[in-house]
Amino acid sequence: MAFRIIRNDITKVKADAIVNTANPDVIVGDGVDRAIYEAAGEEKLLEARAKIGILNPGELAITKAFKLNAKYIIHVSGPVYIDGNANEADKLRLCYDRALNLAFDNNCKSIAFPLLATGTYGFPKDLGIKIAVDAFTEFLEEHEMEIILVVFGDETVRISGELGEEVSSYIDANYENRALKSEYRHDNLTGVSARAFGVNSFVRRRSTESFAASEMVDITEESFDASEEYDSVAKEMSLDDALKDIYTDSFEKHLQQLINKKGLKNSQVYSAANISKQYFSKLLKGKIKPSKEKMLALSVGLKLNLDETYDFLRIAGYTLSPISQTDVVVKYFIEHENYNVLKIDIVLFDYGLDPLSTY
Repeated sequence: MAFRIIRNDITKVKADAIVNTANPDVIVGDGVDRAIYEAAGEEKLLEARAKIGILNPGELAITKAFKLNAKYIIHVSGPVYIDGNANEADKLRLCYDRALNLAFDNNCKSIAFPLLATGTYGFPKDLGIKIAVDAFTEFLEEHEMEIILVVFGDETVRISGELGEEVSSYIDANYENRALKSEYRHDNLTGVSARAFGVNSFVRRRSTESFAASEMVDITEESFDASEEYDSVAKEMSLDDALKDIYTDSFEKHLQQLINKKGLKNSQVYSAANISKQYFSKLLKGKIKPSKEKMLALSVGLKLNLDETYDFLRIAGYTLSPISQTDVVVKYFIEHENYNVLKIDIVLFDYGLDPLSTY
């Protein structure tokens, strides 16, 4: 069980518990509240809601889900955002914490949330998403549950806020200069080096809708430096020497060694990597080969630096690619020591990329 973010109508999501942004009074509100009442059956749900009575900000209650594809509806009364100085953030965090614990107490294995209080209640989306991610991260460190954050299908506003902008700026600063340098240095490559490293002069133009990393080439300064080193070393290295450098330990053994070296518990790693306990157990037993997405998630969960990440990926036959938009985003987070896969997935989601937490 882990976190994932999807674009959908929350009334169509299958989960044990659906979280509703409830009106404090016993009336049908707007937005998510109205959509849930209409899908669940307004008459019966309103009758159940009447038995609860008024819900003050920060309070919540649980009812049957009636016609929804769920067992329960958790009704959360969120705080109205005024100016940020009235403990609004603490109250919203309390809503998430109480909803998660109420679902757990009712034996729920999955729970679907809208982004609470960011609609008519006025919470800035970047603050709302930060509070949600912090609550989800802390909860998943101690509990096994699938948490689904549901963004309405017609909502076009990016939810990663300032973090997404920082990633975009990082990509622009790092790759536009490299693209120019690559244009001028490409002619200096020998034919052998170019073929060995898969170099070509493919340049993609960025459109107004595309990801900020799209104006890139698949040639970086490291590629040129590596190609020069490859040519010189290859002449001196015998086949026997080359074979000695190949890592022979199994992936699962190497993974466990890394966990021990970092002084981490297995549960800390799979939780931080947003990987289920069951999947992680299969990895350690050598029953499955991890995908590149899982390897990237594990690199973050293990808190590896960039050099360690390259080495770790190589064990499973992968590497960070300068033209993979996903790889560039992950590289940003690792370089900035921001080891939170949930945040990475939200940035990837904003740019229309597949999350690391694939199922």
